[in-house]
Amino acid sequence: MTIPESVAAGPVPVGSSAPDFELRDQNNRRVSLSGLRERGDVLVVFFPLAFTGTCEGELGHIRDHEPRFASADLTTVAVSVGPPPTHKVWSSAQGYLFPILSDFWPHGEVARSYGVLDEDRGIANRGTFLVGRDGVIRYSDMLEPGEARGEATWTAALAARRN
Repeated sequence: MTIPESVAAGPVPVGSSAPDFELRDQNNRRVSLSGLRERGDVLVVFFPLAFTGTCEGELGHIRDHEPRFASADLTTVAVSVGPPPTHKVWSSAQGYLFPILSDFWPHGEVARSYGVLDEDRGIANRGTFLVGRDGVIRYSDMLEPGEARGEATWTAALAARRN
């Protein structure tokens, strides 16, 4: 089996310029990385699919610890290849108030630009990126589907804000 180039290359590394994007959230509103950066740092959390246990657990952690993940100078967004209507139903059921962004079409384009798209499956791997207000990636990590982000990932990503 050949590993797709985008997966083999891995996630965009720390110190790189973050690829800008504009996607629709669960309420079908346009959200851009550059717009969010005007307010401060942005934690970009890629996840494979809605309505899956591991993804619910990870995003539930963000929901349950909101003060760590949302402030006047930090915004957290989650990104998946699912469409906005699916994200709307899921986020309403789970109580996710942060933006759940749809990388549906062109399918996986943003995940691909961050080096976290699993081309064979058509879903994002679990990419975690802290993007500074200046557009530079300060934290970069990727896990495969089935591997859950733990407290160490969240702590390291948020600690990158202070560096």
